[in-house]
Amino acid sequence: MSQSIEVLNLRTQRDFQYVMKMESQMKGLRSKFRQIESNRRTLLTKNFQELKGKMNELQPLIPVLEQYKTDATLISQFKQEIRNLSLVLTAIQEEIGAYDYEELQQRVLGLEGRLRNCMNKLTCGKLMKITGPVTVKTSGTRFGAWMTDPQASPKNNKVWYMDSYTNNKIVREYKSVSDFVAGVESRTYNLPFHWAGTNHVVYNGSLYYNKYQSNIIVRYSFESGRVTTQRALESAGFHNVYPYTWGGFSDIDLMADELGLWAIYATNQNAGNIVISQLDPLTIQVLNTWNTEYSKRNAGESFMICGTLYITNSHLTGAKVYYSYSTKTSTYEYMDIPIHNQYFHMSMLDYNARDRALYGWNNGHQVLFNVTLFHIIKTDDES
Repeated sequence: MSQSIEVLNLRTQRDFQYVMKMESQMKGLRSKFRQIESNRRTLLTKNFQELKGKMNELQPLIPVLEQYKTDATLISQFKQEIRNLSLVLTAIQEEIGAYDYEELQQRVLGLEGRLRNCMNKLTCGKLMKITGPVTVKTSGTRFGAWMTDPQASPKNNKVWYMDSYTNNKIVREYKSVSDFVAGVESRTYNLPFHWAGTNHVVYNGSLYYNKYQSNIIVRYSFESGRVTTQRALESAGFHNVYPYTWGGFSDIDLMADELGLWAIYATNQNAGNIVISQLDPLTIQVLNTWNTEYSKRNAGESFMICGTLYITNSHLTGAKVYYSYSTKTSTYEYMDIPIHNQYFHMSMLDYNARDRALYGWNNGHQVLFNVTLFHIIKTDDES
């Protein structure tokens, strides 16, 4: 509105100059009329021609005067709107001014505390719905993995990026998701061994991955930049013996949830069906194992939420969460939860307990899915 008023003001000044010119011309006409009155006969013809010329000069001023009236009305309307807007802004300013920065900060901290208390009362939930995805970035090959650390502090939002499912040892680190999107690397790590598949996980500052052409799980510390632990996953198939439906040496899937670190794989002893093992994060020793009756080769991808394994029936369009197995009750359930495979080929799908989201690698697109969980809220008198 201020810009419009400025334009109208400039135009009004220009028109005002026309009006001033018209005023001087009118005064000239008045003197000419007096001369005509004093000497009608001798000056009549000459003055008439001059009068006619003056009238012709005044003719264009008529629309200018009309426009001037219109602009004056418009300016008046703008002024009234600015007055109204000023009153609204003043009211907002007074409302904001009622709280100083310190008070606002304390209120925010209080709300965050209440939110954390509320979240602590939520027990582990059952998966009810998957929405999305949100495409974070498009990069790399058709296959790969990207992840954040679910055990990191809220201020630590580092992203790790591992392109391809084989013949690679380079892990790229980004300080935040925004840096990841912008392609601003903070550090790269050259692992001592190639990895197999795309089913790696970062947990409490360490990367866990399957060593190429073996069933060995490697723990690599980002802080020290070296391997701290290696251990074979006994009887686990590897090198495309029991992969997911898309292949890619995805025999051993490492993942984490609210309850810890897990390995998903298949063995000959379990007829190629999926085996779930909970691992000690420091030693990579198997703490407990559950045998399922779902074929590893018929699974598209899988992820753990609160100790329950959820398995998709395909890595292609039309995929859905079809089967779940609870390690708490040692029971399974058939499900029907659609997952939108936007880019037609899913080569990585992992749950992050801190973000309450699924990280996916969808045909060269790094995506996020939101999950809806059914929670049971604990009361204060419950243990």
